[in-house]
Amino acid sequence: MQTVTVSSKYQVVIPKEIRDTIGLQVGTTLEVIPYGTRIELVPVHPMKDLKGMFKGINTEIERDNDRI
Repeated sequence: MQTVTVSSKYQVVIPKEIRDTIGLQVGTTLEVIPYGTRIELVPVHPMKDLKGMFKGINTEIERDNDRI
């Protein structure tokens, strides 16, 4: 596990290994989510980048007889 230090301006540097692992690029928007005493940074992807993300997913589900 890697650690970072919060600067006097409340900034942190994301370690290069982590940036490379998740493909983080300069200018990427991150959503900041508080989760208890933890902070999660989630990259926000443009909708056009998500096109085809679930290609091939099985959409067959069992439904109740009174549902279409």
